[in-house]
Amino acid sequence: MSSPTAEPGQIPQRLGTFKAILRIYPYAKPAMPRIYLGMVSALLAGIVALLIPQVLRSLVDGPLKTGDAAQIWPAFGIVLILGVLEAALIACRRFFVLQPGTRVEARLRNALYEQLQDLPVSFHDRWPSGQLLSRAVSDLNLIRRWISFGIVLLIVNILTILVGFFFLVSISWFLGVIFVICSIPLWIYGYVFESKYSVVARRSQDQSGDLATAVEESVHGIRVLKAFGRGRYSLDRFSEQAEELLGTEIEKARAIAGIWFWLLLVPDVTFAICLLAGVWLAATSQITAGELVAFFATATVLRFPVESIGFLLSMTFDTRTAVDRFFEVLDTPNTIQDPEHPKTIKKPLGKLAFNDVHFRYQDSAAQYADLIDGVTLTLEPGETMALVGLTGSGKSTITALTTRLYDVTGGSITLDGVDIRDLTRTDLRTHMAMAFEDATLFSASVRDNVMLGRPEGTEDDLREALEISQASFVFDLPNGLDTKVGEEGLSLSGGQRQRLALARAVAARPEVLVLDDPLSALDVDTEALVEAALRRVLASTTALIVAHRPSTVMLADRVALLESGRITAVGKHSDLLASSDHYRFVISSLEDEEAREAIERARQENDRTDKNDRTDDRTDKTEEGVAR
Repeated sequence: MSSPTAEPGQIPQRLGTFKAILRIYPYAKPAMPRIYLGMVSALLAGIVALLIPQVLRSLVDGPLKTGDAAQIWPAFGIVLILGVLEAALIACRRFFVLQPGTRVEARLRNALYEQLQDLPVSFHDRWPSGQLLSRAVSDLNLIRRWISFGIVLLIVNILTILVGFFFLVSISWFLGVIFVICSIPLWIYGYVFESKYSVVARRSQDQSGDLATAVEESVHGIRVLKAFGRGRYSLDRFSEQAEELLGTEIEKARAIAGIWFWLLLVPDVTFAICLLAGVWLAATSQITAGELVAFFATATVLRFPVESIGFLLSMTFDTRTAVDRFFEVLDTPNTIQDPEHPKTIKKPLGKLAFNDVHFRYQDSAAQYADLIDGVTLTLEPGETMALVGLTGSGKSTITALTTRLYDVTGGSITLDGVDIRDLTRTDLRTHMAMAFEDATLFSASVRDNVMLGRPEGTEDDLREALEISQASFVFDLPNGLDTKVGEEGLSLSGGQRQRLALARAVAARPEVLVLDDPLSALDVDTEALVEAALRRVLASTTALIVAHRPSTVMLADRVALLESGRITAVGKHSDLLASSDHYRFVISSLEDEEAREAIERARQENDRTDKNDRTDDRTDKTEEGVAR
């Protein structure tokens, strides 16, 4: 069975092909009646095709032998009717199977997307997005094509071959036995083919996922690659992965070519042997000419079903690999789940408490100490707490724990006295809202991005949130609030993205607002305006703010100093300056960083001013020359 903790690209213990593919049956069950009808239609079409040689046998041994031309037309009519019936049954097969396969694909994709939304952040930390994308698109597309085409023809063609063997034996048991014996190598090689092809197919699909990841990273990081002139480096890495995938695909093609070799060679050899034997039998009057014609006409009808086994088997093994990859994600256990008997907070006040909280990442438990090591901190309702510390002290990790993006590995976090693990995740995230330093926007309108956490909010709520975050620039966009933001908001500046992300958190109107340095990309003047507006919000909202600037610290009622995963001091800014050496060091570091940012902004402003002055000088000289 697929390992529930399989890492991307890792090949877990495999089920048999039949058992592995059978796992999608719950998703395919509603479509099975139409699939069965499609199989019946295809099987009847095959049987009708096999009846035509029997008519030919009667025609050769009857009217053509006796020279009775009047009997030819009824035989002609029967063949025509059987041909039309076969075509109609094939059309019915297509009608029955095409739509259900698409619906099964939709159910599988919805289940995968729901699982991806439900799985914790730690899962997405480990899995490259390209691997997930290849499972959601190419793998599910392969499963859909197999359900609509592969499984139907595989089963029907095998049954058609068996029925055809019966007709062959009924015509001439001797020739039929020769035909059956000669087909045995095909079944043997088919078994060997599975063991070889399955491994290569899995490797190919994993490498396709890695290649998709490389493309996605290059597209998202195109600004960095261009800025550092590393386009050639990225192309070389991509070419290496593409060459590796090419080698695997060639190996796959060789495996398929091997089975096609046998699928084409064996029937031709069989035909040759049967032709020699059939001529000898006809010459010795052991079979009639009509029976000989019927035998080879039946063998010709069976030729496509026999030859199709090769690509149908390869499609089946590809599908089995796709099913394995699909269930690797679905079988991943969700370590952050809603409680069986959830509690509710009837009148939320916003008291947030950390009680001896410990945390370490799951994949580093055996290697590192706790990243958060016994944090105890209480935020009273309506209080604003600034969290400061050096880089790597664990500030952002603490903010992620408040909304259960990660779960604590020790201790507890409570909201109004209720352990947040006793609340449903939806309920918890209704009471809390976050704004991250790395602001992420979606490819949707400004309105949809801001009201993401509170879609039922009013137009006044939207405008108030934009006003507080100083995001009035949105009204100057081409379509105002209905302007569609580009992918990840990259069409906007970093400061604009941060202001919209802050507006999104404010618009949610939570009892607890968690801000992970949401003002880092703003200039001093805009930051001052945002801070002044935030004071109105924070007056009635509990807030935990990760601060990287002294000006942000000044927003807080109290400050918590985080040092190597521990809270070493809590108090007012002025008190900590007087009592804590480490706090003074952290604040001085923040001031130095803020000063460096101010100098850089001033330099950029001077550069712009100088450029404008040079432009003005050139304009004046041009005008003077024209005047002369």
